[in-house]
Amino acid sequence: MRESGSLRSLRDANRRRVIEALGQRGVASRADLARATGLSRSTVSTVVADLQRAGLVSERPDANGATSEAGVGRPPVLIALDRSAGGVVGIDFGHSHVAVAVADLSHEVLAELWQDIDVDHAATDGLDTAVRLVEEALAEAGIPQDRVLGVGMGVPGPIHLPGGTVGSTSILPGWVGVDARAVMSERLGLPVRVENDANLGALAELVFGAGRGLGDFVYIKASSGIGAGFVVGGKLHRGVGGTAGEIGHTQFRGGGDVCRCGNRGCLETTAAAGAITSAVSAGRGEVVTVARVIELAESGDALAQRVLADAGREIGIAVANLCNLLNPERVIVGGDLSAAGDVLLAPIVQSLRRHAIPTAAADVDVVAGRLGKRAEVMGALAVVLREPQHELASSVAEAVGDRA
Repeated sequence: MRESGSLRSLRDANRRRVIEALGQRGVASRADLARATGLSRSTVSTVVADLQRAGLVSERPDANGATSEAGVGRPPVLIALDRSAGGVVGIDFGHSHVAVAVADLSHEVLAELWQDIDVDHAATDGLDTAVRLVEEALAEAGIPQDRVLGVGMGVPGPIHLPGGTVGSTSILPGWVGVDARAVMSERLGLPVRVENDANLGALAELVFGAGRGLGDFVYIKASSGIGAGFVVGGKLHRGVGGTAGEIGHTQFRGGGDVCRCGNRGCLETTAAAGAITSAVSAGRGEVVTVARVIELAESGDALAQRVLADAGREIGIAVANLCNLLNPERVIVGGDLSAAGDVLLAPIVQSLRRHAIPTAAADVDVVAGRLGKRAEVMGALAVVLREPQHELASSVAEAVGDRA
């Protein structure tokens, strides 16, 4: 009996390792899984066969037409967790919208719904809208609520861990006293994890975008606020209380304008969307939006180009400091302002090269994010798909036991 129990424990542990690796990658070959888990190919094949018999793993065609490791022969057979194994939900509360997405465990997005709403001033309205959109998206995706393994949720402000409460009433005044995680979990009857928007952007780029395959990078969200998400050693770095990355409140000048955080001279007072639109509006004598500023810059308007370039240079100084501290491989710029392209990115690079130590500057490249406005809702999916993996592994492993 003791030997049987030991073998069963080993089998369960191997199964969890394979499930975790599949959860991180979405789709993988058996050889990929062997490399990722450190298990032998024969052990991986045995585990995959168990999962297939339980109906929790299915084979997928290789859309990229990859060949075998030797470069010849048939392409490897790719496998993924089957849709029957469950799905995940992502919710993104932007300042002016709510977005909801549903994905299966192979990372395929099955439904995605958006609605414009003033989230800042009415937490109740935002939560009501999110619950309705989740119900509609699950129906569209064909995933029953009892097959949802978890919900990732993002809000545009610092999140204090471990409770998941909004950490700054100055950024989300309409959410004062609201425990968003607990309220949403109770209303949906599902486990919910909360992250700030910059961390979600970093996770989204790690799993779906410009950070795939990288172990160390920084994601910059340049929008109504300026925040950073840090991926270190392939994992999101949140800090002790969850507020790592609030670079928008780095002080650049002691006598500058008052920031919404209460301090003076923060980066956001000169380089966030509000500062940019205010400067261009004053110069043109009309109220302009971020989209309009970018449109003007693309058409050659000198004022819009200068204001965006100045913002880029200031952001670049903050990025240079981050590179000196973290020495990342890549800086990925997302958020509304990233749509300005090289008008914003080139000055960021110039400041980075000037202010970072030469070795840190030489190690890093700066690119625009690949996911655009979808970054946060995709990151909300990634919170459940990737972190922490033991939750996903436990849920699927239990299902294997139920179906064995």
